[in-house]
Amino acid sequence: MIVLKATQDKVLSVLQSVAGIVERRQTLPILANVLIRKTGTQLQLTTSDLEIQIRTTAEMDGDSGNFTTTVGARKLIDILRSMPSDQPVSLESAQNKMIMKGGKSRFTLQTMPAEDFPLVQEAVNFGPVFSVPQKVLKELLNQVSFAMAVHDIRYYLNGILFVAEGKQLSLVATDGHRLAFSSAILDVEVPKQEVILPRKTVLEMQRLLSDKEGAIEMQFAGNQAKFSFDGMEFVTKLVEGKFPDYNRVIPKNHKNIITLGRVSLLASLQRTAILTSEKFKGVRLNIESGTLRVASNNAEQEEAVDEIDIDYAGEDIEIGFNVTYLIDALANMDQDMVKMELADSNSSALLTIPDNATFKYVVMPMRI
Repeated sequence: MIVLKATQDKVLSVLQSVAGIVERRQTLPILANVLIRKTGTQLQLTTSDLEIQIRTTAEMDGDSGNFTTTVGARKLIDILRSMPSDQPVSLESAQNKMIMKGGKSRFTLQTMPAEDFPLVQEAVNFGPVFSVPQKVLKELLNQVSFAMAVHDIRYYLNGILFVAEGKQLSLVATDGHRLAFSSAILDVEVPKQEVILPRKTVLEMQRLLSDKEGAIEMQFAGNQAKFSFDGMEFVTKLVEGKFPDYNRVIPKNHKNIITLGRVSLLASLQRTAILTSEKFKGVRLNIESGTLRVASNNAEQEEAVDEIDIDYAGEDIEIGFNVTYLIDALANMDQDMVKMELADSNSSALLTIPDNATFKYVVMPMRI
């Protein structure tokens, strides 16, 4: 039976959309496979890692009829990548094997039974469906994801907090040293829901979401989230645990405020970062009337100093930061101007966008 027939680029893009969660090394060998389910002329591809499941549906040529199997996802992708993009390819079934053909090439692949594929058990009590444009969600994720913790013992920090309430969707990430907050307006009012999406889910969503027009529908349950977009269905387990109260972390009423060009501040920090120590990424900011001085040094007693002219008449402040934390925030914004609010050399700084309450970034100072 010819399961599918199409050009290399079409088959590859459909496979790649579901294969991002497939690890090369698996505890269960079948998790390295993609579940192929053919119903008539419609083809459904599903992958799973027991915590995340991605399913997409595509129309492709081939024999009509019903058929299911599982075959190595990465092997299929590697084979397709080795062929020209306009090459017609076909996938045929034959005696517990799948045969991929393209041009004069032929690959025979081992299969495993579809009934052995461990599908994620979907929750029965999902909350109401709400949607935002894909582009908006992708921007929100980009604005906060860099602040997620990596392999933190406080497992609830290894992800992003989603808070949907009324007509607002807010995303928050923190690793204990910095916190990023971003929000957008929803098309409908929803009852308050708070969930923590795991880090792997966040990275996969960033890869799959497009900048094109089109909405993504979301639903949350006690231990699961479901996303539907572009003919795909994405189900993921949630991180259980209590996320820190982010409203208490965001400073209020800092009296020393500087508004300056984001690009010039980013460039200054990137220059001075060159002479920071590998382990100790500290820079000193000296803020005086009319001037912001950025300085760094390292164990070899090398030093970098950079100055930016600013419109400032507040108190003189000397404060140290991990330069990577500042660079991360500025590099993930695309606005021209940034506002920095400070209290003193021992209090956390707040970075925002002038006249825009949708983005807040808090970074703790460090001793230098």
